[in-house]
Amino acid sequence: MTYSSSLALGRKQFAGRNQNAVAFRTQERTLGPISNSIILIVLALVLGMLYLTQVTKTNAYGYKINSLEQQQAQLAAEHADLQVAAARLEAVPRIQNSDQAKALVSVAPSATVKE
Repeated sequence: MTYSSSLALGRKQFAGRNQNAVAFRTQERTLGPISNSIILIVLALVLGMLYLTQVTKTNAYGYKINSLEQQQAQLAAEHADLQVAAARLEAVPRIQNSDQAKALVSVAPSATVKE
């Protein structure tokens, strides 16, 4: 059978003289109700799996963000402690080198108080 004759089988043929009046029609295949429900269930499962993968990725990023925020808070507290320690260490030499500290006179104790 050639390509043109196979296409001609799908067309409706008109009956001529001494010809059979049967028309050839291709049957359209449709899905039944069971096939439709199975396809819908499979699609729902695929969508559910996609949703679950996205949620687990989001949770994983949430844990990472939470640990980074805790580390940031810890480093900020350590920074504040280091600033206080640096201020204490700089205070004594700064006071000793100030003009007011140099102008002070040292006093020796003159006597003790007795009761």
